Amino acid sequence: MNTQNDNRGQTRSNVPVGTTVDVVLKKDQRTTNLTRGVVQRILTNSAVHHRGIKVMLEDGQVGRVQAIISK
Repeated sequence: MNTQNDNRGQTRSNVPVGTTVDVVLKKDQRTTNLTRGVVQRILTNSAVHHRGIKVMLEDGQVGRVQAIISK
């Protein structure tokens, strides 16, 4: 398994509910803005996604995981 994928949240199994992550929101895709939050739901069905696993944060925001902060 590619460790780069592990660090960037591209592998679904590495982003369990309750994980603190940095995500890029849809509105911020053209910027470098990241939003930090705790995963409430995993929205991506596939095991791996090249742009990051899509999640819903506890505050209801949806974005793709760019970094895993803590499990």
